[in-house]
Amino acid sequence: MAVAELNPCFAPKSLLHPSSSLSPRPCFPTHLRQPNAFGRISYTSYPSISCSIATSKVKALTVERQKEEVNNEEDCYGIFCLTYDLKAEEETKTWKKLINVAVSGAAGTISNHLLFKLASGEVFGPDQPIALKLLGSERSFQALEGVAMELEDSLFPLLREVSIGIDPYDVFQRVEWAVLIGAKPRGPGMERADLLDINGKIFAQQGKALNVVASPNVKVIVVGNPCNTNALICLKNAPSIPAKNFHALTRLDENRAKCQLALKAGVFYDKVSNMTIWGNHSTTQVPDFLNARIDGFPVKDVIKDHKWLQEEFTEKVQKRGGALIQKWGRSSAASTAVSIVDAIRSLTTPTPEGDWFSSAVYTNGNPYGIAEDIVFSMPCRSKGNGDYELVKDVIIDDYLRQRIIKSEAELLAEKRCVAHLIGEGSSVCELPGDTTLPGEK
Repeated sequence: MAVAELNPCFAPKSLLHPSSSLSPRPCFPTHLRQPNAFGRISYTSYPSISCSIATSKVKALTVERQKEEVNNEEDCYGIFCLTYDLKAEEETKTWKKLINVAVSGAAGTISNHLLFKLASGEVFGPDQPIALKLLGSERSFQALEGVAMELEDSLFPLLREVSIGIDPYDVFQRVEWAVLIGAKPRGPGMERADLLDINGKIFAQQGKALNVVASPNVKVIVVGNPCNTNALICLKNAPSIPAKNFHALTRLDENRAKCQLALKAGVFYDKVSNMTIWGNHSTTQVPDFLNARIDGFPVKDVIKDHKWLQEEFTEKVQKRGGALIQKWGRSSAASTAVSIVDAIRSLTTPTPEGDWFSSAVYTNGNPYGIAEDIVFSMPCRSKGNGDYELVKDVIIDDYLRQRIIKSEAELLAEKRCVAHLIGEGSSVCELPGDTTLPGEK
């Protein structure tokens, strides 16, 4: 495993062993990043600047650069400032090419559960080596170092690199997956409109960084709330990345809905399939019992209490987070991390025949008549290649349509609130009320 701090590129001499066989790797300082005609950064290898952990291998450094490194030298923990490359004969032949995964808000409680799942191979598989690139803030940087230390001590065989930093232009370099968790929580007296603006600016900046330095086909999972509109802001600020690659997380809502249906039907939750969450990750979300199935049968054929389905079911799904906080005083960080794992695995493994999953994605070209140019949760299928297609064979009756329209109207209103962040002029913010989910205030 390699753990590196962003920046500097060179480890302090006190940490280097003269007999080390670790090999040098190129480093690309901020002032050497040059955008190409498409706004993306192309990297050029400069022989006079290289990252190496053996001082005998550092060649052709200018005096000016050497002074700069001394002046900017930061404290490193253990192997944080080292780089590691397996020799060709040491590589496990069955392992795949290293995958780069960025996580923002990496010192937070959700990440504290997620990162170890990523590093263990639970998410991308037992033969997929991974590099974790962790984004924090100036205030959380010391905690971020602690996270990296725990990852270091866990000795995950698949975890080959860990980088930490506070600049998304550094952290997001060449990432193929980005999980954007970090967002400002809603404070006392803060209106939803204020939260949209504050967090929207964060995701606008991160979208711009992804656009310039990430892999051209990076897949982005937005978790920080309000996640649907944050995902829209992010994709609008990353025009060189396919809009289809951006997702807002509604998988926890899907998982909660499956659990409630299973409890009501008296079956284990693996019997529940074809569960869709339509719309926004808010109290206007629509858990769809019309198309869901229990042990292969329509839910309405298994659960005869249709009044419960129409009235109590949706409320139970929406209020689950708040009920959890009342029980033990904490938000649902662990189950959120599990749902992120589920969301990624739904894109990297083929969807079982006849089933689907929920994800909030870009609506352009959707077959349901939902307004275009928003991020809306809809039923998806995947062949396991990271891509997806929208499911066409769903039933939408008047009951379901009315609720979909309500969530659509809310997302269109949120979009008008952030017009200044997506290049659509001045914002006009007239939200229909406080629709933040209980437990996410």
